[in-house]
Amino acid sequence: MSPDTIAAAPARPTERTKARARAARNRRFLVHGSRVVLLVAVIALWEALARTKAIDPFNFSMPSKIWEQIRDWAVHGTAQGSLWEQIWYTLYEALLGWIIGVLGGVVLGITLGRIRFLADVLGPYIKVLNAIPRIVLAPIFLIWFGLGPASKVASAVVLVFFPVFFNAFQGAREVDRHLVNNARILGASNRRVTLQVVVPSATSWIFTSLHVSFGFALIGAIVGEYIGATKGLGLLVAASQGTFNAAGVYAAMVILAVVALLTEGLLTFAERRLFRWRPTEPGTER
Repeated sequence: MSPDTIAAAPARPTERTKARARAARNRRFLVHGSRVVLLVAVIALWEALARTKAIDPFNFSMPSKIWEQIRDWAVHGTAQGSLWEQIWYTLYEALLGWIIGVLGGVVLGITLGRIRFLADVLGPYIKVLNAIPRIVLAPIFLIWFGLGPASKVASAVVLVFFPVFFNAFQGAREVDRHLVNNARILGASNRRVTLQVVVPSATSWIFTSLHVSFGFALIGAIVGEYIGATKGLGLLVAASQGTFNAAGVYAAMVILAVVALLTEGLLTFAERRLFRWRPTEPGTER
């Protein structure tokens, strides 16, 4: 092998690494650019169809009117108060319901995953409760807790609890038995095994449910506000529907979508920080 070949050999892995990074960067730009183009195309098509009366602008509204409605709410407020107050009211209900539902789901899921007797006893009851359409409980919570935030928090809790519970339960059941046995051989108590082996192993399962569950919490809060409330984005939807203001309905939906996307971004960031040790699977680069 010539000296030139030997000198050039160490540089090849670096070049390949740079090429992979460049390809990944180009793909991210392509994906994000395609998303923006698709969104702009849909909005432009919607606006054009409404302005040419191909679709009824009264029923379907149009993006320009929706933007005007959001700007009007932001500048002049709503009939129920400032827009930011309505957003915070809904977000507060959803966050509180989400936290309670997540804590309850994680604790009960891991407990039943670790104690088979309790799982056998409570399993049928949990399945029956899970089979009930939980949205229909919102009117019952309204009767029990009134028009205040408690009824919306309760609706959020029941929607969040079950997906988190089943993921935590499955995560506790899927723990590597060798890890548990090794911990017991080293003298770990049941409490230490649960906290230091089972909970960390189930964390990835739990985080998977968190992405979906916050959306459920928002749904619970919005449905509760739609049925009966004094403030909140759900009340804005109900009030806009009552006055046949399609732009107002869509405007509230846009605001909700932005809140959900921002929350999803925060959860994804937290997950990546917590699971930096986990190798990225092929084809899952973001």
